[in-house]
Amino acid sequence: MFFRLLVRRGGVAAWDAAMWFVALAFLILIRYDLSLSPERWTEQLSYVAIAAVAQVLVGFGVHLYLGRSRFGSFGEVALLSAVVGIVALVAGGIGFVVNPDFSRAVVVTVPMLALLGMGVGRMFFRAFYGTDRVRSKIIATPAIVYGAGDAGVQVAKLIDTAEEPPYSIVGFLDDDPAKRFYRVRSYRMLGRGADLEKAVEKTEAEVLILAVTNASPELITSLGERTKALGVKLVMVPPVREMIDGRVELDKLRTFNVADLLGRRPIKTDLKSIADYVTGKVVLVTGAGGSIGSELARQLKRMGPSKLLLLDRDESALHSVQLSIYGQGLLDTDDMVLCDIRDLDALRTVFRRQRPQVVFHAAALKHLPMLEQYPDEGWKTNVLGSLNVLTVAEEVGVERFVNISTDKAADATAVLGQTKRLAERLTSHFAETTGRPYLSVRFGNVLGSRGSVLYAFRAQIERGGPITVTHPDVTRYFMTIPEACELVIQAGAIGHPGDALVLDMGEPVKIVDVAKRLIDESGAQDIEIVFTGLRHGEKLHEVLFSQGEDHVASTHPLITQVPVPPIAPGEIIAADVWDGTDMDYDPRRAL
Repeated sequence: MFFRLLVRRGGVAAWDAAMWFVALAFLILIRYDLSLSPERWTEQLSYVAIAAVAQVLVGFGVHLYLGRSRFGSFGEVALLSAVVGIVALVAGGIGFVVNPDFSRAVVVTVPMLALLGMGVGRMFFRAFYGTDRVRSKIIATPAIVYGAGDAGVQVAKLIDTAEEPPYSIVGFLDDDPAKRFYRVRSYRMLGRGADLEKAVEKTEAEVLILAVTNASPELITSLGERTKALGVKLVMVPPVREMIDGRVELDKLRTFNVADLLGRRPIKTDLKSIADYVTGKVVLVTGAGGSIGSELARQLKRMGPSKLLLLDRDESALHSVQLSIYGQGLLDTDDMVLCDIRDLDALRTVFRRQRPQVVFHAAALKHLPMLEQYPDEGWKTNVLGSLNVLTVAEEVGVERFVNISTDKAADATAVLGQTKRLAERLTSHFAETTGRPYLSVRFGNVLGSRGSVLYAFRAQIERGGPITVTHPDVTRYFMTIPEACELVIQAGAIGHPGDALVLDMGEPVKIVDVAKRLIDESGAQDIEIVFTGLRHGEKLHEVLFSQGEDHVASTHPLITQVPVPPIAPGEIIAADVWDGTDMDYDPRRAL
C-alpha cells in the first residue's frame, strides 16, 4: 500500500516537473515556430530545468506530494497554484539576474501553461486511480436518491468517495421544478416524485434513498407504499437530530421503519433560553432510570449543569443510565441517588443535602390496565409521591419544577389519567404558593419506551404472533423519546407557573397501521392481528385537552399552554391517608 502510494505521488511529481518543459515547448511552437538561436534554446531550457527541480523540491517541502490535501481536491489545487507561483518567482528571478533581457513572455506564460497542464494531469490521474471505485460500484446496489438538496448532495459525495459503496446512484428525483435539468455530481435528474415508477423501470433501481431530513409522515407513508408495490427497498437519511453537526454518514442510512413514520419533525430549540435555567445549575431528575428520565438526563448533561442528580428506586436502571452517560456503572458517586419518591423522609434528606435548583419529575407508574387493577399503587406513586417531591422542592427553594404528565390527564377516565391530573393540579398549587415556575408537560405515547406498543408488538412478532390490538379504529398520538425530551426541556424554559404545557403530537395514528408496518419490517408473512376490545377506562381516541380547557399558543410552535386549576393537598388527602394507615382511596373523588 505504501509502495503504491509512493509510486503514485512520485508519478504526480514527475508529471508536474515535465509540464514546465511541455509548456515551454508549446509557447515556442506557437510564438517562434521552434525557431530559436542555440543561445536562446540554452537559456530557456535552463530556465525550465531550474523550474522543474524547484517544483519538485518545493512541492515535497510543503507536502504537496505527501498527501497534505486530498488528491485532486480544491485544497490541493490551491496549494499547487501557490507552489507554481513560488517556483515562477524563483526561476524568473534567476533568469533576469543572469540575463536582464530574459524573455518576459516565457516568465509570464510558461508558469500559467504549466499549471494548466498539471491540473489536467490530475484529472486523468484521478480518473485512472478511481477505476477501482467504479468497479466496486458496478456490483453495488443501484439506487435512486429522492431529494437533491444538501442531504442528497452529501449522500452522492459519500457514495462517490467510499472505497466499497453499498449503493451506486443511477439518478435523482426532486419535486422542485427549478431542478428539472439539475445535476448532482454528474448524476442527472430523472424527474419528480410522481415519476418514481417510471424511473425505477428505466434504471432497474433496487433501492430508493430518501434524502429529505424533514420529510413529512404523509410523504414517507406514500413512498413506503409505492416502494413496497415496486419491490424496491426504501432507505432513509436519518433526521437532523440524529446527525453529528448536520452531516450525513453512509453507515447511518437505514431501512425505513415505523419510527421514521411517526417521529421525524424538525424541532427548533432555543438553546439560550434553556441554558439560562440549566447550565451551571444543580439539576435533579426523578425516575432517571426510565425511558423518559434517562433520555432527559442524557440531554440535560450536554447542557452543562454544575451537577446532575439521577434519582430512582431501581438500582439496575440507575446502573444502565450511568453507563449510557458516563461510560461506567460503579454507582459509587453521590449523584446516583437510590430513593423511592413515596418515602418523604428519604427525599427530604436527599434534597437538603444536594440542594437541587431545577427538578424534572419523571417518576410515575404509567401502565393503564395495571393501575386499573391496583389503583392504590397509582395513588401512592403518582399522587402522594408527586406531592412528596413538590413538598421538599418547596422546602429547599427549588427554582424551577417540571412535572412530566400525560395526555391521559385530559378528560381523564382511567386511574392513570386521574392520578396524573391530580399531580398537575398539585404542581399548580405549589406554583401558586411559591410564585415560581412549577409547571407540567403533557404528551402521549413515546416510541421505544419499555412497555410501549412498539415494544409489545415486536415481542409478539418474535413469538410468531398474533399481534393483539384493542380495536380496529383505535388511534394514539406518538413521539420519539428524544423528540419528547427535547420539547420537555424547551417547555421548562417558556412555561408559566401552574400551567400544563401540551406538546404537539402531530396527527393521531391508527394502532392497527402501526402493527401492519411492524409486520412488514419483520418480513414475516403469517402474523395475525387479533382485536381484543377496549379495556376498562381506555379511550378509542385520546385527546390533548380537557373539555373547557382554555389553551393558548406559546412562544414555541409545537407547545401549547393550558392553565391548570390548583388543588391543595388538604383537599385530597385525609389525615389518616397521609399517615399511611388507610390507602383505600379512589382518586376519582378528588377530581
